[in-house]
Amino acid sequence: MILAIDIGNTNIVLGGIRAGEIVFVARMATEHTRTEDEYGVTMKQILELYGATPSEISGAIISSVVPPVTGAIRGAVRTVTGCEAKLVKTGIRTGLNLKVENPSALGADMIVNAVAALAEYRPPLIIFDLGTATTISVVDGERDYLGSVICPGVRVSLDALSEHAAQLPDIGLEQPEQLIGRSTVESMRSGLLYGHAAMVDGMIRYIEEELGRPATVLATGGLSRMVVPLCRREVHCDENLLLKGLWLLWEKNRK
Repeated sequence: MILAIDIGNTNIVLGGIRAGEIVFVARMATEHTRTEDEYGVTMKQILELYGATPSEISGAIISSVVPPVTGAIRGAVRTVTGCEAKLVKTGIRTGLNLKVENPSALGADMIVNAVAALAEYRPPLIIFDLGTATTISVVDGERDYLGSVICPGVRVSLDALSEHAAQLPDIGLEQPEQLIGRSTVESMRSGLLYGHAAMVDGMIRYIEEELGRPATVLATGGLSRMVVPLCRREVHCDENLLLKGLWLLWEKNRK
């Protein structure tokens, strides 16, 4: 079994993968002040929770968009499992032809998502990752990674509303029962989720116009299951897309 780890701005996703099959998925909060040992304790507890032992782990691969936390997680993996984790970074074999100006500045998660999407779906591809930020990756029909779009995520928008509008409360995100809210909380939920779904639909249309042809659309990330059902366009939802991509990159690079 290998550990596939995605370090995001809000959560760290930890997946156990055996022969390409995802055995378990767990999350822990991304906290810049936590030490290597503290992350190690949590990691060991997660393994125990899912009936895995450190001796079962034969390797690890990490995708990170939070450099200050990467070292602590890599050290925790080393302490708990004895493995030196691979990092998704410039120089790793991906099979992608990156058409961006500065490939080293491209988010590792966007590369991993594109690798996984190309393994399962026919390009051109539009890949939405709905997390702290909503990132949109575009792959053309020749399998070239053309570039991306980055938008504020649902929770970022919620935090901004609650912080800057005195009469709007901090609310939990739940699926709205209807578009037109009958209360402030319902109206906020509707605006956040239906509004984001409308953005997804609109960006698909704009990107397809620029591509000059229809595309296969995918969504992943923690909020995809809340936004995708509200979209008018067909969007394939795969919350484990990034973990699948990490497995593929592990296989491409383990030798």
